[in-house]
Amino acid sequence: MRAKSGSIFAYFSAMFIVVCVVPVLSAQTSKPPAPPVAPVPTPVAPASTMEIAGLDSAEDLSVEVGKSVLVDFTRPVQKVAVGLSEIAEARPISPTEIMLNGKTPGQTSLIIWEKGGDRQFFNVTVRRNTYESNDRLNAIRRELSIELPGQSVTVSSENGSIFLRGNVKDLESSNRAAAIAETALAPISNADVTGKSGQGAGGGGGSAGKVINLLYVDVPPAEKQILLKVRFASVDRNKSKSLGFNFYSLGLGNTVGGITTGQFTPPMVNAATTGSTTIANGIETILPAAPPEATFSNELNILAMVPGGLPMGVDIEALESEGVAQVLAEPNLLAANGHEASFLAGGEYPFPVAQSGTAGGGSTISIQWKEYGVRLNFIPTITPRGTIRLQVSPEVSALDFADAVEVGGSEVPALTIRRVKDEVELGDGQSFVIGGLLNNTETETFQKVPFLGDIPILGKFFQSQSKTRANTELIVIVTPEIVDPIPAGANLPKLKYPSKFLPPNSGIPMYNPDGKPAGETPTPPPATLPVEKLIESQKPETPLVIETSVK
Repeated sequence: MRAKSGSIFAYFSAMFIVVCVVPVLSAQTSKPPAPPVAPVPTPVAPASTMEIAGLDSAEDLSVEVGKSVLVDFTRPVQKVAVGLSEIAEARPISPTEIMLNGKTPGQTSLIIWEKGGDRQFFNVTVRRNTYESNDRLNAIRRELSIELPGQSVTVSSENGSIFLRGNVKDLESSNRAAAIAETALAPISNADVTGKSGQGAGGGGGSAGKVINLLYVDVPPAEKQILLKVRFASVDRNKSKSLGFNFYSLGLGNTVGGITTGQFTPPMVNAATTGSTTIANGIETILPAAPPEATFSNELNILAMVPGGLPMGVDIEALESEGVAQVLAEPNLLAANGHEASFLAGGEYPFPVAQSGTAGGGSTISIQWKEYGVRLNFIPTITPRGTIRLQVSPEVSALDFADAVEVGGSEVPALTIRRVKDEVELGDGQSFVIGGLLNNTETETFQKVPFLGDIPILGKFFQSQSKTRANTELIVIVTPEIVDPIPAGANLPKLKYPSKFLPPNSGIPMYNPDGKPAGETPTPPPATLPVEKLIESQKPETPLVIETSVK
């Protein structure tokens, strides 16, 4: 009885061991062991599962750029498809194994067709390589510590973008920090893993990343001011000499007329007239006889009549003249570094312009205004060497009625202009002669009456000549200086007036408030500014629009 009971117990024990061990052995033999880097696909939570055709489901796979995962299947794989081959690629390793390689950060789909017609869908996410990202960020930090010593700049990365935070001393340091951070966005080669290059910022590929500059910059000191002193010095001299004769006769030898060389305006000689009587509307008008007469439009400077009552005279031009004109203008103008300034001391004169009218109508006259006087335009720039580069255009102009023209019945004067446009570079307080002129002109005119002018001695009375000499000297000197404003509370420069003005009527200051109230101090400027605000503050101001005279 004991032997039988023991055999029965042994039989049931063996059956229990077989039932427990066989499923384990079958599971181990049906699926080969996976390599250490091959994660088994993790099923997606039911909330994120996408049902396809009622049978297929999508699962999630994740891999970093430059790395691989091994996916195992229970049945042989017949076909593999990847949605975006530039993001990931799938390679068959064995009939039941697929290796998935990450190439570029992004998302795509992987579809597997198994033997028997079943399909499996995977949502593949390729992440950036965190090791490469940290390596590049550390390289940026090392370069920033070398190039910007003593300036606190922190670097971080998020979604492929580089963030710069901290304080730097000037805008140039901010630009250099951004340029160094840009190197993290440069592509590197991944040919050893993916067969292509294209890994970008933070270990990923593509060009989605960028540098976000969140640096604060120390507020720079006020721009330097440049005072430009310009001196115009001009001397115009002229010397002329003229000699000529105009003869006329009012009846000598029963001849009325004259002899002239034509160089100087002769008198107009009119013959004698006889008397006449006219009757109009019953009114009788008697015009008496008139003797010959000479009308002078230019008496020159000597007029002589032949003595003894002879009707004959001579108009003589014998004149020497000298003239000197001196011009000295010293305009001074102040401008900020890199900004344009202009100066005009003068006026505007009306200039009539004829314009065509409507069809069948005459022309109309409109008025334009032309500026004249002492003008100065310049742009100063302080170079890194400490010198001052100048774009300067000084000008002195004046009305010239000697060369005036008549437009629409109005006399319009010409302009004499002395203008220089130049670009020079000087040190603080140095001077340059940027314009100089020495001009000598000589004009000589000789005229004579044919035959009569060739008679010895007496022929001189039938000749005329004029000689003019002119000399012009002009010099333009510029002197730039870097200046500071007059301190608050210092005495301001005052002009000395020849006579006193009337005292003010009200006796109160024409400005308000007169000084700051006690205890009130201006708000101190911030020590630092965001870099974008500093760049915005340094943009050129909108030019002033000055209303000119009505055209």
